[in-house]
Amino acid sequence: MHQREFKLFIFDVGGVLCDGTSVTHLISEYLSINQQEFIKLAKLSGLRDLQIGKITTGQFWENFSKLSGKRVEEDLWVKFFKPKLKLETAKLIEHLKMKYRVVAGTNTIEPHYRIHLENGDYRFFDRVYASHQIGHLKPDDDFFQYILEEESISPQEAFFVDDSFENVLVAQKLEICSVLFTNAHDLQSKLSSLKLIDS
Repeated sequence: MHQREFKLFIFDVGGVLCDGTSVTHLISEYLSINQQEFIKLAKLSGLRDLQIGKITTGQFWENFSKLSGKRVEEDLWVKFFKPKLKLETAKLIEHLKMKYRVVAGTNTIEPHYRIHLENGDYRFFDRVYASHQIGHLKPDDDFFQYILEEESISPQEAFFVDDSFENVLVAQKLEICSVLFTNAHDLQSKLSSLKLIDS
């Protein structure tokens, strides 16, 4: 890879900066539904619309209750959502911010966004691009194009970190330098090898 001049780092949040953000297994357990069945019902109930801010969680659970025949009276997305900060990633972001602009690029829903905000998880970023606010969802091309346009940069000037192989693959196709996140130590090694941070 030839040396690029990076201007922007885009970090995913769930699984990269925070653990405990995936709650489908907990919700399906609570409702006594097989996880695959829950995901299928969630998609039919408007999960995508929820993630791009077209419907509220109230509307989602109303749809879900009708489809599943299980009456959901409370917001289960909130009930089980207990994100925990990955301190090593947070330190790495702070290190990068000494030289670069660092933003979050995250698929989320409004109540999860609010909880992250209250926890101070977003304080590490210069800006947060949240799917429910920008109306675009990873791995759609539009999600990445939106951020590039807002930041007035070319794909070659962006560096993307995500724990989803699919998201990384799409970003790479758009010529964004992208890394699949496994842990902060490996990411640090990768950034050091590219001379983006001091080892």
